[in-house]
Amino acid sequence: MNKPLRKASVFSLLLVLALLIWVTYVQLARGDSLRDNTHNARVAISEYAGPLGDIMAGGKPVTGSATTHGNLKYKRTYTDGELWAPVTGYASQSYGSTQLEALERQVLAGSDSRLKNPLEAVTRERSKPGDVITTINPAVQKAAYEGLGNKTGAAVAIDPTTGAVLGLASTPSYDPGTFAGTSKADQKAWVALQKDEKQPMLNRALRQTYPPGSTFKVLVAAAALENGLYSSVDEPTKSPDPYRLPGTVTDMHNENRSAPCENATIRTALQYSCNTVFAKMAVDLGQTKVPAQAEKLGFDDSKLDIPVRAAKSVYPSGMDDSQTALSGMGQFDVTATPLQMAMVSSAIANDGKLMTPYEVDRTTDGSASALDRTRAKTYSQAMSRHTASELQSAMRTVVDQGTGTNAKIPGVTVGGKTGTAQHGENNSANPYAWFISYADAGGGHKVAVAVVVEDSDAARADISGGGLAGPIAKSMMKAALADTGS
Repeated sequence: MNKPLRKASVFSLLLVLALLIWVTYVQLARGDSLRDNTHNARVAISEYAGPLGDIMAGGKPVTGSATTHGNLKYKRTYTDGELWAPVTGYASQSYGSTQLEALERQVLAGSDSRLKNPLEAVTRERSKPGDVITTINPAVQKAAYEGLGNKTGAAVAIDPTTGAVLGLASTPSYDPGTFAGTSKADQKAWVALQKDEKQPMLNRALRQTYPPGSTFKVLVAAAALENGLYSSVDEPTKSPDPYRLPGTVTDMHNENRSAPCENATIRTALQYSCNTVFAKMAVDLGQTKVPAQAEKLGFDDSKLDIPVRAAKSVYPSGMDDSQTALSGMGQFDVTATPLQMAMVSSAIANDGKLMTPYEVDRTTDGSASALDRTRAKTYSQAMSRHTASELQSAMRTVVDQGTGTNAKIPGVTVGGKTGTAQHGENNSANPYAWFISYADAGGGHKVAVAVVVEDSDAARADISGGGLAGPIAKSMMKAALADTGS
């Protein structure tokens, strides 16, 4: 063999060797990441080669699959898509997936290794997809969605004894089925949703934070009772009316100037929603006791997954005394998701024990066999049984005799707290209307609810938590307790 030919042969051999090394590296070291890459067309072809598993609520599927043309043989469909979108998220052939559709993708697409029988494990054939069984009660979900109607807002209902999420609504909503495929109509629907100023794809129940307004007063009251500032909700407080904000010449007044707020008990202060009482109370408690109570109830938790991650609710730090006073009435820089405020009400209803919220009961192999199941788990002992009992009683007074009478349910014990939270520059925007509540039908049948109405067609003077959000909470609580005969 002459020298040039020998060099060419060696060079070719080195190229082959390099190719073999590269292929081995790609298959072993990068195989999983490339296979799971969303830009890999084979991923989508594989996922949509057959029907997807279903997301279920109340024993019935709220999703489905329909045949299409081309490489992607099936696409996702939704029953009452706008009703269920805050729970399911979306699964789109063009735009990926979110929420439960994304987090439970392997089960729904049949690629979860637990779904494979021995033969499928060897042949790598697609397994029968599994299903996701949610904790959502369809009647509660419908009550929340229809109650919100054309308003902008959100509502959450929780079973206080387990943490199971019974309802999770956000309006305005969207239909995930309108962009589940790859057609021009799907693309047009997607673009329209992205441009919509009302942000229908924003999950306001989990991902939007608001100033909680006067609903936050129950948390401040909990901190006062837990730290011995007051021994009961019927002990008079040390609360002037008006209350001069510390370090300023500004006097804080109450919305109802004739309300008996001077030195009012916590019960009376919640009943009449006395700003002065809770502003002074927050200052008296100081910079450590209120935030400690807030953290026990879920504030400042950036990793709250249900399994969809919720936005962090915040109780601010580094405030001066006047800012601390404003925080006591749920203003200044206090922010909370509707889920967070439902957790506050849930802990009170459950005798002080806060259960970790969750919206997936179990995943299955498409039949009755569970792949995994969510176990009820304690988030924290947020307050003592005594404190919870005191607050339950005071919240019942709010509903029986105070600002929350719209939430009364005959034959059911109901407690609540209204809130009207100011926002916008110099409080120029319409306030947010809040209502948090619990209902107890006896026999362990309880539900905790939070509702916020961000925007409605009501005149500014007519916006109130009791008037706008209270009736929505009532309908959700009635739906949740319907199977008890109440």
